[in-house]
Amino acid sequence: MTLINRKWVLIRRPTASLAADDLQLAQAPAPSPRDGELVIRNIYLSLDPTNRIWMSDREQYLPPVGLGDVMRGTTLGVVVESRSDRFAPGDLVLPPDGGWQLYTIADASRTRRVNRLPGVPLTAYLSVLGVTGLTAYVGVMDICKPRPGETFVVTAGAGAVGSVAGQIAAIQGARVVGIAGGPAKTAWLTGDLGFDGAVDYKKEDVGAALDRLCPAGVDSAFENVGGPIMDAVYERLNTGGRMAVCGLISNYNDEGPIPGPKDFGRMLMQRLTVSGFIVIDHFHRARDAWADIGGWIAEGRLQWKDHVVDGLENAPEALGLLFTGAHDGKLVIRVSDEPEA
Repeated sequence: MTLINRKWVLIRRPTASLAADDLQLAQAPAPSPRDGELVIRNIYLSLDPTNRIWMSDREQYLPPVGLGDVMRGTTLGVVVESRSDRFAPGDLVLPPDGGWQLYTIADASRTRRVNRLPGVPLTAYLSVLGVTGLTAYVGVMDICKPRPGETFVVTAGAGAVGSVAGQIAAIQGARVVGIAGGPAKTAWLTGDLGFDGAVDYKKEDVGAALDRLCPAGVDSAFENVGGPIMDAVYERLNTGGRMAVCGLISNYNDEGPIPGPKDFGRMLMQRLTVSGFIVIDHFHRARDAWADIGGWIAEGRLQWKDHVVDGLENAPEALGLLFTGAHDGKLVIRVSDEPEA
């Protein structure tokens, strides 16, 4: 039987926010797999701020998505046809680049099996037990390296990565302050997640709030946002402070170079370490990360949220939620139904 694929194709590079005609939803027969390949029906598609970077032709860590190509994206799916003895139909898998589409042809040697933990939803393997969790783990454990009693600040603290990063820092014994937008999100940080403080950047001056909540300054910080909020945190880093730069989402819809901290001299005078990192350079840490995170989940020490939007056709509009803060946790698209257990 011929499978009909639905896929989002990049037609034009956005110049600001994503416009309706920058992408086109196309339909065509799915190609047949060759030896060593799989046909995967995608169930969930991860939406991430870096998707907007991939649509542009600015300097970046991966080649830009080509015009006329399927939009790049991380997916979780189920094998429907296998030309490899590594996988069988019905296996749940993570292909190397599923894309914004219903069906993916993937190299079996580069595809990872999903080994589900009891009671853990499938969406978790695109969030806390996926690249999201690995990103948070590397940024905290390998770059920020918070020590007991130190003060750790995370921007976009109620987001998918930030909320996990803050909890990992707290598990290491740090005082954790999160910056988020709106009373519901800050209440979640200080209530359910147990952060020591939270700043609502939508209604209070971030610098003044950090002075109140971090009177002894900031020892390490996990940066997701950039812009004035990053400046406010950076200006309060103590001598020897560490900042892990994971994202600069406040500037992703802008053209031209992304500005850095205004007071660059603090880098020298306070002997700061500011490290940009991309998770694809740290997959060697995945086994340790997911083992620790899985253990913390089992012990009830780590929580997360997944925000699911139904329908592949809604992916472009849903991506905008990341830039307005209107999502709640890890943003994923439900592309098709989960298989029966």
